[in-house]
Amino acid sequence: MLLFIIPGSIIFLFLLIICLRWMSSRHRLLLSIIFILLVCTSSVSFIYLKGTFAKEQTVYHYPETASDTNNHELIKIKNKVLLNASVVTQYPQLARGCEVTSLAMLLQYAGIEKADKMKLAEQIAKDPSAYSNKNGSVRFGNPNTGFVGDIYTYSKPGYGVYHGPVAKLAARYLGDMVIDLTGSSFDILKMYLSAGKPVWVITNTDYKKLPSAYFQTWQTHEGPIKVTFKEHSVLITGYDEHYIYFNDPLTGQKNKKKPKDAFISSWVQMGSQAISLSIN
Repeated sequence: MLLFIIPGSIIFLFLLIICLRWMSSRHRLLLSIIFILLVCTSSVSFIYLKGTFAKEQTVYHYPETASDTNNHELIKIKNKVLLNASVVTQYPQLARGCEVTSLAMLLQYAGIEKADKMKLAEQIAKDPSAYSNKNGSVRFGNPNTGFVGDIYTYSKPGYGVYHGPVAKLAARYLGDMVIDLTGSSFDILKMYLSAGKPVWVITNTDYKKLPSAYFQTWQTHEGPIKVTFKEHSVLITGYDEHYIYFNDPLTGQKNKKKPKDAFISSWVQMGSQAISLSIN
């Protein structure tokens, strides 16, 4: 816009100076007023257009994940979303099966009606490392490699699994439709939810940021890793100004809600892990 306002004003001023030499006092005054009004009107229009463009930029977002290359359109982030995804409970068969149960909900929403939590529990990659505790030094598996320990019962050592193995298992059913959003901002999750796609995430059972006392470090084949036994996975189905809504496999509650800021803090603390479906 400035490219038109500034050169145009300079040219008009140049012509004004030439014309003023041949005009009466009355005409000079009139032409000077016209010039001032033209400059003021152009400046106000530029400020308005600039403000309008900035406002639109805060509403529309491009996907920030290179993996979702099929989507080339701007997605409007809605003020509130609530999706209708079927809820599946992990109990009584899968004491530690929140991750695969939440995955089952995501797959069913995507049209894989026969997605079964028990089958997914069999198929999820496993880290076979045995649990050991020598003089307070714990050695166990890596959830980034596969499910750690026993998924079926609390009577045996176990932990859970993170986004990598879960995304790979999801891709066996949906291929390129699976989008790993891990590391994205929560605004990106809101964009997918606004497009009608629920989001699998890792959080904790308190749904708020945990004190450091709830974490411990153990050794794995890949090196030390910090974990908390409050780790939990849910399927986010919506949000509004104050709350995040999700299907909770732990309680079997559909569209359960928790305070928005606290929930986001718990998600970030667990590594901002998230998986969704491609926006077509």
